[in-house]
Order: sequence, then structure tokens, then C-alpha cells
Amino acid sequence: MAAFFGELELYQEKGRTLTRTGKLLLLILAAGTAASAQAPNAAGAADNPVAQVRTARSWEYGPIVNWGTGVGDRSSYKFLWAGFQAAKPLTPVIHAGFVSGQFELGASVSPFFQAYTPAAHEQTFTYHGATYTAPVGGGTFTGASMTPVILRWNFLTSSRRFQPWFQGAGGLIYTTHKFPPDVLIPHGNPGGTSVFNFTPQGGIGFHYFTRPKRSIDLGVNAVHISSASLGDRNPGVNASIQVQVGYTLWK
Repeated sequence: MAAFFGELELYQEKGRTLTRTGKLLLLILAAGTAASAQAPNAAGAADNPVAQVRTARSWEYGPIVNWGTGVGDRSSYKFLWAGFQAAKPLTPVIHAGFVSGQFELGASVSPFFQAYTPAAHEQTFTYHGATYTAPVGGGTFTGASMTPVILRWNFLTSSRRFQPWFQGAGGLIYTTHKFPPDVLIPHGNPGGTSVFNFTPQGGIGFHYFTRPKRSIDLGVNAVHISSASLGDRNPGVNASIQVQVGYTLWK
């Protein structure tokens, strides 16, 4: 019963959290669009690293590290991922005014994934004036993550080193224990969340070329974590902000 009322209370908070996250995403996307507004004037220069990889439609690959924090009712949750990402532009530059750019398809695998949540504790739930207290799990959750589909748009700019982009993606997280932590139940009884969660996401970022075919990368993604009701409950992490740092080699 406590689990039921706790879930209803959480869903009431999701609408407000989603609104705040939507505003943040609009601000991020606006910044990315503004960064690409300049008309290119050196797209074919032989000493232009961005132009070189754009023209060659070069494969890119390298290590990545993500650090993130939950938003709203999950603001006490922290995340750390580490792995490898690869991608390849599939089209030539498409000219469409200030959104001119190049479409790219990528994927990533993070064999290291950890979510840090509050320690197991007693939690009080209130619903329609009735108050219930129940034990809730917590602590560090370990697993792995993969994002098999990353759809990215690389903006066309005049910069020799700066390549901004925005993206949408979808992935999967596996944890060795059911995540997120839920109301604890007696062993052998049905209940709880799931060891599998899905991660629809979107954000912006950029490559900064330190030299030809080498770049340092920075991205910011808004990530939703949900089991899609694979478990008996699906409280999820309605929104989290993930900051990604990587180093890319172009071939």
C-alpha cells in the first residue's frame, strides 16, 4: 500500500519537473543554434581541421566520461559513466541557412556505470491526508550502459577548430540490482523496479580540434531513465542532466 501511494505522489511531481527540464533544454538548444549562425568562409582550406573531417566524412572514435545529477525529486541522485563512442557522418554538408550542417550516426558503450543514491532509509508518504512510512532501498548501483542510436546534427561554421552539434539518442542501462531504489518488500514477493532501464535523451555539445584529426569534446544531455514498466513499478528518474567529456580521433 505504501508503495502505491508513494508512486502516486511521485507522479504528481513529474509534471513540474518536466516543465523545468523543458525550459533548460530550450535554453541549451538556443545556445547551440546561436553558435552556428556564422556563414562559413574557410570550408575548403587545406589547414582547416574541421573542413578536412567534414569533407572526408571521417570516422570518429574515442573515450568518453559522463557525470550527471538528477533533477527535481531526484536531485540527490548522482551518476558516473565511462566508456567509448564512435560515429560517422552519413551526408555531405546540407545547406539550410543558419542550420546548415551534416547528419551523423553514432553509438556508445559504457561498461562502467554507477548511480549514487541516498542510503537505505525509512520514508514517509502522504496521500489524500493519509500518512504511511515504509523502508526504501538506496546506496550505490553498478552496471553498464549502451546507446546504440545517436542521431547528431553537426552545424556548419566558419571556425577552423570549433564544431558545434545537437543530438537525440536512445539507450539502455543494466544494473546488478533493481534501479531506482524502491520500497523494500519481503523476499519472494513480487514487487520493485527493474534491472533494465531505457534512456531517451537529447542535448548539445561541440568538438574543439587541438590539431588535425584530434579533438576534445564537451556535451550536455538531458536524460530520462525509465524501465517502461518492466518491473512492477516504474518510478524512474524523470530527468537528469549529464555532462560528457571525451577525446576523439578522426580517421
